[in-house]
Amino acid sequence: EVQLQASGGGLVQAGGSLRLSCAVSGLTFGNSAIAWFRQAPGKEREGVACIVSDNDDTVYSDSVKGRFTIASDNAKNTVYLQMNSLKSEDTAVYYCAARMGSIGTVPQDFNSWGQGTLVTVSS
Repeated sequence: EVQLQASGGGLVQAGGSLRLSCAVSGLTFGNSAIAWFRQAPGKEREGVACIVSDNDDTVYSDSVKGRFTIASDNAKNTVYLQMNSLKSEDTAVYYCAARMGSIGTVPQDFNSWGQGTLVTVSS
């Protein structure tokens, strides 16, 4: 059974930083695509970033490119999302998800999901 456990959310002021963690079990970590998504109140879930650690392949949404960094620790089966220069529009519940295969940011393409962690950015 695939399990993903997201953590690290909280309240931060605009311009600040947070690091989210996603602990993954039950799949072959290195060649799986692990992604972060977010959903703000009243909005659709959107892809933020994705990584396949075996080939260091990554992708970011335009809205976070240059501010967020996704990275993996294969020894810990954990994917991180370092979020810098946070803006109020980054406020959302953040989810991590997994699938076999290549990177992607479409929620419907991912079949294993963790619970969300809330990030609130105050202006």
